[in-house]
Amino acid sequence: MAHGGSLAARALKDAGVGAIFTLTGGHIMPILDGALDEDIPVIDVRHEQAAVHAADAYSRLNPGRIGCAVLTAGPGITDGVTGIANAWRANSPILVIGGQGPFSNLRRGSLQEMDHVGMIRPISKWADACYQTDRIPEYIEMAVRTAVSGAPGPAFLEIPMDVLMAPAPFDTARFPTVRTTPPTIHPDPADLHDALDVLAAAERPVLLGGTGVKWSRGGAALARFAEATRIPVYLNGMGRGMLRADHPQFFNRTRRQAMKECDVFLLVGSPLDFRLRFGASVPADARIVQLDMDATLIGQNRSADVGVVGNIGVALEQLTDLLETSGPSLDFGAWSDRLRADEDAAAADLESQLTSDESPVDPLRFAAEIRDFIDEDTILIGDGGDIVAQSSKVIPVLRENCWMDPGPLGTLGVGMPFALAAQHSFPDRRVLIIYGDGAFGLNGFEYDTAVRFGLPIVGIVGNDAAWGQMLRPQVGIYGADRKVAVDLAPTRYDLVVEALGGHGEYCERPDEIRPALERAFASGKPALVNVMIRKDEGAPKGSTYV
Repeated sequence: MAHGGSLAARALKDAGVGAIFTLTGGHIMPILDGALDEDIPVIDVRHEQAAVHAADAYSRLNPGRIGCAVLTAGPGITDGVTGIANAWRANSPILVIGGQGPFSNLRRGSLQEMDHVGMIRPISKWADACYQTDRIPEYIEMAVRTAVSGAPGPAFLEIPMDVLMAPAPFDTARFPTVRTTPPTIHPDPADLHDALDVLAAAERPVLLGGTGVKWSRGGAALARFAEATRIPVYLNGMGRGMLRADHPQFFNRTRRQAMKECDVFLLVGSPLDFRLRFGASVPADARIVQLDMDATLIGQNRSADVGVVGNIGVALEQLTDLLETSGPSLDFGAWSDRLRADEDAAAADLESQLTSDESPVDPLRFAAEIRDFIDEDTILIGDGGDIVAQSSKVIPVLRENCWMDPGPLGTLGVGMPFALAAQHSFPDRRVLIIYGDGAFGLNGFEYDTAVRFGLPIVGIVGNDAAWGQMLRPQVGIYGADRKVAVDLAPTRYDLVVEALGGHGEYCERPDEIRPALERAFASGKPALVNVMIRKDEGAPKGSTYV
């Protein structure tokens, strides 16, 4: 018998949803039942946070398609809040559908009833509830349309269980056309000319590209603009990989130096947030040209000299067109060449650590072994604090959609949830998670999900038996005798994965890492390589907690 869940599943199918990530519950059973009729894969996880993280990763990896999580009421939705908040800060367009007690008993205290919409609204682009069965497709279309428009983000739709369980009125329900790609917003030509005027007066400009470049599908346009101007380009957030790692204008070791010396800062699809010290990383006398999809971000924390609003890929294409037709001739090659020499020197300074044979393993040697193992088809996922920061100094992002991390919320536990979506989306590609041992503890049990669904994801843990990113600042500020809540046990996480039905490897020496990775992928099972790394307690060089 068709029911409201059938309408929801049909609308999700129309929206191009390629998988529903969920943890079952009585409030949402009709949607899961309807998914069977629509041939939408249902991937059930062990914690709702993982379901939302997986939906987030699905959107990141499948441009033009929206990730979807379906959560039962009450604790099911509160468990998913972290995933929604992470998608909110990362600008990931996802749809989260939440259950609710019967509408007929609203505000009477049904099992797991609470104000989900009020709770989710501050961390979403759109949050609402549908109380009429025949309007379920309409509400799903509204949610998707809002999620993908402008600067994208999560949308939340609550549907009470009696609305979902009611007979499906297919004859009266309206199924709107669901558009998962927003209209292209073109920037104001006058702003483009102003931007070029500022660049024409520059000697040491720097371009920082971020998440907005990805959601604008602006990688090719960024490469073309960089080649036309020879401007040095740095990338953060989901902008990583938008220029190939071997592109001559891509830089990743000299950002602090370059920003101290820059006279024009071209901020492209990234906010002036804590990563840029809220604008203080840019010299006071430097001019700022800001390109963004969202006009409300222009001038946030520090005024921009020029603001360009619209699709970032289009803006970069039009800037390059103007340069080639009527604009100034820009060539920042000499500045780039100087920075390239400094990049090469910085790489040479790391070499002794990259080849260290010490045991426990030097964290940078750990990263070097991963660097030498991966190829362009490997999807890497960073899930940790200190070990991911260390690895990012060594491991290149070879191309677009080869790297994912939580984003600016810094949420630990994304590793296996992200990997579930990645391996489901790309069954023929290798998916490798770089774990900190602390991060593994949050959603490591999702190895059970990977085993049940036959997803041969491999993780590698840098195990220093500590919350490393907190250990060093704590020791540096308060002293080694004042350590608290930063030490862990040297746990055999590889045996945990074996107990769940996967493949485990344990390494104490650096020369064991590559063979262990090869065996892990050859096993054809979800696998974990547990590497004991050096535990550092040195003084901190700075803090991200500002």
